Amino acid sequence: MFADSPAFSGFSVDDIDEARTFYGETLGLRVEANSMGFLNVHLANGGVILIYPKQDHVPATYTVLTFPVTDIDAAVTELNAKGVVTKIYDDDNTDERGIARPPKPEYGPPICWFRDPAGNVLSVLVD
Repeated sequence: MFADSPAFSGFSVDDIDEARTFYGETLGLRVEANSMGFLNVHLANGGVILIYPKQDHVPATYTVLTFPVTDIDAAVTELNAKGVVTKIYDDDNTDERGIARPPKPEYGPPICWFRDPAGNVLSVLVD
């Protein structure tokens, strides 16, 4: 039924201007305002994420967007240099910079979570 539909995903933020700056300048993604005043965030694989303002926005407590990287240490260093806090979970499963490094490959790849200005959870993981 939807096999040929150009589907997309989206999530809300509380401040569309902060989101434009964060996704465009901090993360370096191509961001465009659409005709409704929402943001279209263009991903390297051709996908588009719709970001829309919501007055009663509640941050997602789960990961809404993941960026696969080849070098998680370099990605986290760059995020930290741009002021992004990557230590958002305070537990024994992450190192001082917030990177979780599973002890065995079958437990999953190294991953690190961070938040956008609206509090939504994003991540980088080794691809």
